[in-house]
Amino acid sequence: MPAVLHDFEPEVEIPLEPVDSVVVTALMDNVTDVFMPDQGPARRTAPGDGPMRTSAVMTGGEVPDALIAEHGFSVLVTVSKGGREHRILFDAGTSPDGVTENMRRLDVDPGSIEAIVCSHGHFDHTTGIDGLIRAVGRVNMPVLIHPDFWRRRRVVLPGREPFELPTTSRGALAGAGFEVIEERQPSFLFDQSVLITGEVARTTGYEPGFPLQQAWLDGGWQPDPLVLDDQALIVNVAGKGLVVITGCGHAGVVNIARYASRLTGGQPLYALLGGFHLNGPLFEPLIPRVLDDLAAMNLGALIPAHCTGWRAQHAMSARFPGTYIPNTVGTRFHL
Repeated sequence: MPAVLHDFEPEVEIPLEPVDSVVVTALMDNVTDVFMPDQGPARRTAPGDGPMRTSAVMTGGEVPDALIAEHGFSVLVTVSKGGREHRILFDAGTSPDGVTENMRRLDVDPGSIEAIVCSHGHFDHTTGIDGLIRAVGRVNMPVLIHPDFWRRRRVVLPGREPFELPTTSRGALAGAGFEVIEERQPSFLFDQSVLITGEVARTTGYEPGFPLQQAWLDGGWQPDPLVLDDQALIVNVAGKGLVVITGCGHAGVVNIARYASRLTGGQPLYALLGGFHLNGPLFEPLIPRVLDDLAAMNLGALIPAHCTGWRAQHAMSARFPGTYIPNTVGTRFHL
């Protein structure tokens, strides 16, 4: 069960216990690529791996049961410490069944998951909880969110009608047996082995959040650019440093990385993985400055995913050839 730091002060170091290792399995991302080679800590799925399915148009009647990619994000975080393993689902993808279907193809038992952490309330990170409920039945596990997770929101794109984002049902989660834990402050899972940041301090001054977003507040639509429910997951791997996992990085990937180190008393960063939200005309101008700030962190592995965007991915590949690792659905990162 989570241990919540109710009296947390930003200047106080949080005693995050080192773990022996962590394996992050990409259950959902925007890209699938069966020909992507292993690289450093990344172990890829290969053609012919996994189950087969029947097909009436194939000679022999079978075809590989391919992994699913979609505009969404989900990873399984397996933490090992003292001979014990714990599994956390961090985000759940866009479609009701995409993540659970990929679990089946990757031989991941959804019943082995002990907790869910939602990086924020956007539907491309939460809808797959639907499939998990149907796969497991009554779940009886904690789901950790920020209180703003439930906000009714819409995106206002220039020249288009506002698009209201689907919102997760509080009643559906409670009815499925989840213990919904809402916290703005940092909280622990598994005997101080996993730290959830809660609300991230915005300190860079140039990472804007999500300016296109509005929320229904006080009876009307109001600007809601900060996405204060955006939170990250931190694990301290013994002898290496912090592994930080983001969902979309609406808080700003540099803000998140610096906050993770600050929370843990200046622990060095080892790996940064997840969505960095640097795609599109509002965010692409930030890429050079973000890369300069990431360079100062001396990361061992930089693994952008989901909403990072192809221009930022290309720039990271050129700037950090030794540490940049592209993600793809099904990859297992042994960190």
